[in-house]
Amino acid sequence: MAIVKPFKGLRPTKDVVKELACLPYDVMNSREAAKMAGGKEKSLLRITRAEIECPEVKDIHSEVVYNKALENFIAFQQKGWLKQDEEPEFYIYAQTMNGRTQYGIVGAAACSDYEKGIIRKHELTRPDKEEDRMTLTRYLNANIEPVFFAYKAVPEIDEIVRSVVSEKEADYDFVAEDGFGHHFWVVNDPVKNGQIEELFANRVPFTYVADGHHRTAAAARIGTERAAANPDHTGNEEYNYFMAVHFPDDQLRIIDYNRLVTDLNGLSEARFLSALEKSFTVERAGTEIYKPARLHEFSLYLSGNWYRLISRQGTFDDTDPLGVLDVTILSEQVLGPLLGITDLRTSKRIDFVGGIRGLGELQKRVDSGEMKAAFALFPVSMQQLINIADCGKIMPPKTTWFEPKLRSGLVIHKLDG
Repeated sequence: MAIVKPFKGLRPTKDVVKELACLPYDVMNSREAAKMAGGKEKSLLRITRAEIECPEVKDIHSEVVYNKALENFIAFQQKGWLKQDEEPEFYIYAQTMNGRTQYGIVGAAACSDYEKGIIRKHELTRPDKEEDRMTLTRYLNANIEPVFFAYKAVPEIDEIVRSVVSEKEADYDFVAEDGFGHHFWVVNDPVKNGQIEELFANRVPFTYVADGHHRTAAAARIGTERAAANPDHTGNEEYNYFMAVHFPDDQLRIIDYNRLVTDLNGLSEARFLSALEKSFTVERAGTEIYKPARLHEFSLYLSGNWYRLISRQGTFDDTDPLGVLDVTILSEQVLGPLLGITDLRTSKRIDFVGGIRGLGELQKRVDSGEMKAAFALFPVSMQQLINIADCGKIMPPKTTWFEPKLRSGLVIHKLDG
């Protein structure tokens, strides 16, 4: 069963939270981070992407950058922008997008659960990215950003969340520049905190990494590292835990993650469309954007026209958690055999666009001549994600896109408690 416990959060004061909170470090590059932090002295990006304050430094992973992050982290606390809660608490973090709100519980997940497979993953991680977050954590002695977890919904946990949000005003409540709402409550009730911890321990067998695989792996490795270095290690130290927002699976929606290709691998458009007929029924859908409406249906945009592609029987395996995925079908029936794109992680002939940007972005990039064709996919379901994680398998690259992204800075977990 999952270990999730309350912790003494380091949090922004209410008057600075909107300026301080920011998007996760890994959804932007340095130039974009600098633009987002422009005019915002209190932006957490000055800690999570501290290279924006070191323009003379070429290597964003240099000691100078990590030292600047630590300097700013200390300054944020000294200036009173971040203050420590006195008691361990759970926190409720809700996000609103397009009139729909999802409610998560912020708590400290156990590093040992990651090692035991109780925290389940569905993506591979890159050692260089893990090391970057580990280094930042070592310098700050804190989990500066949360990771995004899911769990199979438990009605009793839902009821506690409902009671908290209905009984008290949100501690933070603001709309970010992207139009998404962020709402945050401190569960400063010892009875409810105890109930939440007990319900996770007795009713939640597994949690699932939805977004933040590198931060999760880095946090777990830090826990192992600290334990090995402490001759008096007991297992109860705060470094044995890391911060995660836990959302019930029935409140989450995965957004489509689409593909663009630079060329047709030497095929004419006519030959390419003809070759698709082997694996799909191909129907011209006109010049207006066509969005896939169900599993195993794709849309293709090519030379000003949209096409509807429906997978033929025998081209997928509904009994295989990976074989049933539309990203697998597209790779095995189109990208590999027809277009010669076999490694999605390294090929320069393919690009990926999250569905949050709309299918108009696909059409724009093809019409500009930058890309030759675009494929829109029906989004993966939470159940598909859970099935793959439960089997210990790994999803293909760029399969899931969660939105809205968690705002960093609403609460921070210090490893010394």
